[in-house]
Order: sequence, then structure tokens, then C-alpha cells
Amino acid sequence: MSNFSWGPQDLSAPAPKKLRQVPVERGMILEDAVSGWVGEVVKTEKSGGMRVIVLEDRHRKTRSFQAGFGFLLEGEPVEIVEPVKKAKAPSTMISASGSRAVADLKARTARASRIWVEGKHDAELVEKVWGHDLRVEGIVVEPLHGVDDLAGAIRQFNPSPTRRLGILVDHLISGTKEERIVAEAMKVPGAAGNVLILGHPYVDVWQAIKPDTLGIKAWPVIPRGTDWKTGVLRAFGWPHATAEDIGIGWQRILSTVKHYGQLEPALLGKVEELIDFLTTEDYGFLTID
Repeated sequence: MSNFSWGPQDLSAPAPKKLRQVPVERGMILEDAVSGWVGEVVKTEKSGGMRVIVLEDRHRKTRSFQAGFGFLLEGEPVEIVEPVKKAKAPSTMISASGSRAVADLKARTARASRIWVEGKHDAELVEKVWGHDLRVEGIVVEPLHGVDDLAGAIRQFNPSPTRRLGILVDHLISGTKEERIVAEAMKVPGAAGNVLILGHPYVDVWQAIKPDTLGIKAWPVIPRGTDWKTGVLRAFGWPHATAEDIGIGWQRILSTVKHYGQLEPALLGKVEELIDFLTTEDYGFLTID
């Protein structure tokens, strides 16, 4: 016998006593207190601004009722209210480099190891795309402002198994002065196994940004003897006379880069390899069965 007594009253009206609110769900068994209809909730929808519940009885007949007061759930008078909206599963956040982003990231304490790049623009591009990954791993990127004395810089850094260097060099192709500089740098004591120098084929890191990112078909061809960045900005019709103009032009270019897919593979692979070198203890000694 139910402990709840309705008495001679309009059961579809709110009861003086506040009833427990129950969000409607498909599959629950409800009884309409006025008609005595008992059925399973097989459908619920909004109609004319009201929440309508469809109850199916044991004979598979259905009737529709307005949600609210006037229902019994396992003998208890309840108020049927709007269904609970299921929270959407959080989407996987992807960093600009394409890796899984770490939520609420607190930067790791910096490692002793470093990534060196030739200049400020190289460092800013690496930070723009790989900044999240670098903070996860605790890797600092530093600009060299040129590689003419790369051997001296490595010697001063004093690399070791716990203090590695990953170096990205512009225009590192066969027969160039950069190739000779790298060969000499790797002769520095302690460099073997602790220093990895990689390069991309571009005259400047600007070229590692895919042309269509800027809305152009190809990067301008700049005559030999002309400063490459100055020539590019002139070809774009942008101010190019001063160092400040070049800096502003670069920021306009950099602002178009949103993710790794806008960079050339020749740069992407090299940066990823340098990060792996600094974060994988057995880098270079992996074997495949």
C-alpha cells in the first residue's frame, strides 16, 4: 500500500507538498494518476512548447501525456521534468604541431639540453608550431644569430649525455659553406653522440612556410646579391627599407601560420627529429626485430 495519499483533489495540479523532481528517461515505468494508465516511456519530445511523454502499456498501446505533475513512479507521486542533457565528451585538443594537447599544462622545468636555431625568426616559427610540445618536454629554443662559429659555440656549451644539443641550420645542402661548418662543428670533443645537427634546404626559414598559406603560388625568386628578405618584401609590395620593416613583414607572415600543415615537410621532419633526440634516452640505438 502506498504511503502517499492523494485524496479527492485534482491530481494533475501541483501538490501542496513539494514533490521529488525526476528527469524523464526512456525506459522508465510511469503511471498517470488521473487515468491509471501505466506504461513505459518510449518517446519524449517538445510539442507546442510543452514536453510530451509517450507511454506504451503492456498491450503495446500508446498514449501521450504532458510532463509535469500527476505521475507515480514506483507508487511515489513525482514531478516529471525535462530530461538531463548529456554532457558532450570533451573533444581531443590538438596542438599546432598535431600532437595531443595537454590540458592545464604547467611548463616542465627546463632541461639542460637545448635546441639552437640560426635566428630570431627561426625561433619564433618553432615556438608558434611546437611551443606546446616544447613546454611539455621542458626544452628551450635559443637563436644563435648565425652559425659561422658553430664549433666555438658547441665547445663553450660543453655537451654531454645529460646536456645535449639539437641544432637546426638553414640552407644545409651539399657543397655549401653550411655543410663545411657543420662538419667542423661535429669534430668538437663531446659532440659525437651528444649533438645532432640537421638542416633544411631553404635560404631562409620564411620559405619553409607553404606559399598557399600566404595566398601566393610560390615564393618570389630573388636575384643573387640581393638580401633575400628585402627582396621578398619588395616583391610583395610591402615596406622593406629598414630592419623594422623586415621585422613587421615577418610578423605579418608568421601570423598566417596556425598549424603544422602549413609548413613544408622538409622542416617539419627535422624539428620533430631534434625534439626526439633531446627527449629519447636511447635515441639512435633503437632496433627493430
